[in-house]
Order: sequence, then structure tokens, then C-alpha cells
Amino acid sequence: MRPRLRHRSAAPLLALGLVLGAAGTAAAHVEVGSPTAQALAVDAEVAFSAEGESSTAGITDVKVVLPAGLAPADLTLAKAPAGWTFTPTAEGFTVAGPALAPGTAAEWTVRVLQLPDAASLVFKTLVDYSDGHTDRWIELPQGDTKPQHPAPVLALTPAAPGARALPTDGVTLFASGSASPPASASGSPSASPSGSGSASAPTVAAGGGEDGGGTTAVVLGAVAGVAVLAALVVLVLRRRKSAS
Repeated sequence: MRPRLRHRSAAPLLALGLVLGAAGTAAAHVEVGSPTAQALAVDAEVAFSAEGESSTAGITDVKVVLPAGLAPADLTLAKAPAGWTFTPTAEGFTVAGPALAPGTAAEWTVRVLQLPDAASLVFKTLVDYSDGHTDRWIELPQGDTKPQHPAPVLALTPAAPGARALPTDGVTLFASGSASPPASASGSPSASPSGSGSASAPTVAAGGGEDGGGTTAVVLGAVAGVAVLAALVVLVLRRRKSAS
């Protein structure tokens, strides 16, 4: 009876072990969090953690796709593994460096200029390993079905009362003096290029064509008069010479 009981009890334990093992595998993913997870929060730090799933290869880089409302230029690296660097990309950014030890999580933090006005932010993430394997954490929930490789999601609380979006890049450039202000920005029509003194120069040149022609005629007339006078002097001298 005892061997039979042991055999019967082993089956549930084996099944429980398989369930726990599957849960452990599914739990390995990319986490994202922030102490200031609030819409329109300024200078917010967002922390990521990508678990190392391989026992033989280490994480070498992580590629993140930014959600709508965030631009790569709005982010800077605040913390990362030793030797890792931050590189903006067309769709987001990459953090990369020397391969981490197998099983070690890649943890990094970025500083965001301002979080967008949204309820949540999805950061689709690719995790590359030293053996060439890539974990793709990019799936989103479909109804009641939970994805096997979910993308990390940062939930945001509503914006604080009175919070506003920061000025756009165009206004920032104008304020820094790297771009010329538009006519509407100055509030004065005279600030537009058409009202400046340099812009009126072509008008003066166009109107000055007649004065230029008159001056030329006077100069030519004076030259002709000098030539006639010289001819008369030469003629007089010749007559005196012939008379003598």
C-alpha cells in the first residue's frame, strides 16, 4: 500500500512543480516603474528592469520603443550597469554595454523631461543576449487573454491641477536665440523682415536708376566739352606755327 500511496502522491507534486516552473518562466519579464508616475510630471525618473532568463548567456543590450508623447530627445540616462551607454534611436533608445553575468537582470533608469498627458505608457522592449538570442516583450493584452510576452506598462495618475505641457521645441529654439522669431511672436509688424531697413534697399535701388542715368549723361557731356576745347587749342597752335 505504501509504494502505491507514494506513487499517487508523486503525481500531484509533479504537476504542482510543473505549474510553478511555468509560472516562474512566465514571470520573467521587463518591469517599469516611477516614483513620479503622474501625467505631465516634469523631470520624472523612470526605472526599468529586464530579467536575465538565460543561464548561459548575459544581456548585452536592450532596445525600447517609446510611446506616443515621448521623444528620444526628451530622455537622458540617469543610471545603468557599469560600462553601459544610452543611444537615442528613431523609435526610442538603446542601452548597451558589456555582457552581464548569466541570470543577471539589466537595470537602468532614464530621466524624462516631461511625461505625456496619458493614463498609461507602453514601452515595447527587446532584450538581446550574448549568444544572439532576443526576448521580445512587445505583446499587449487582447480582451481577457494575458500575453505570454507582455510589454511593460507604466500606469499614470491624472495630472496635477494646473499642470501644463512644456513649450514646444520651436518656442524653445526661439527663446535660446538659435532661430529667428516669427512675425507673430514679436507682436509688432515692424519686427518682420519686410519692415526692416535692409529690406527697403532693393526699393531704393530700383528708384535710383533714373538718378544714375542723369549723372552718367552729365559726366559724358563734360568729357565731350573737354575734348572740343583741346581740339581748339591744338588748332590755334598749328595756325600760329604756320604763320611764323
